[in-house]
Amino acid sequence: MKKVIAPLLAALALSLAACGKPVPADKAAYVGEWQDKTMYLLITQDGSVRYKRLKGGSTTSVDGPLKGFTGDNFEVGVGPMSTTFVVNTPPHQAEDGSWKMVVDEVALTRTAE
Repeated sequence: MKKVIAPLLAALALSLAACGKPVPADKAAYVGEWQDKTMYLLITQDGSVRYKRLKGGSTTSVDGPLKGFTGDNFEVGVGPMSTTFVVNTPPHQAEDGSWKMVVDEVALTRTAE
C-alpha cells in the first residue's frame, strides 16, 4: 500500500504547485528577481514564487504558487497553507534607474527580470 501512496502524494504535490495564478498585467512590475543582503524573492510571470530570508539566525523559505493580490500585498501557497507578503512600498523605478520594492519592511532591489 505504501508503494502506491508515495507516488500519488508526489503527483498531488506537483499538480498543486503548478496551480499558481499568472501575475495580472497591472502587477507586472512585481515580476523578477528581488534581493537584499538578507532576503531573496523571485516572482515569475506564470505565478511561481520563491522566497528565502535570513532573520535572527534562522532561515525561512517559501516555494509555491501565487494565490493572488490584495491591494499591493500578495499571497503564496496552496489552500489553507499559505502566507501573505506585506508590500510596504510597491515596485517603483528609483532615480538611478533601478527598480525598488519594500516587502515585510525589507528594501529590495530587482536584480533580474
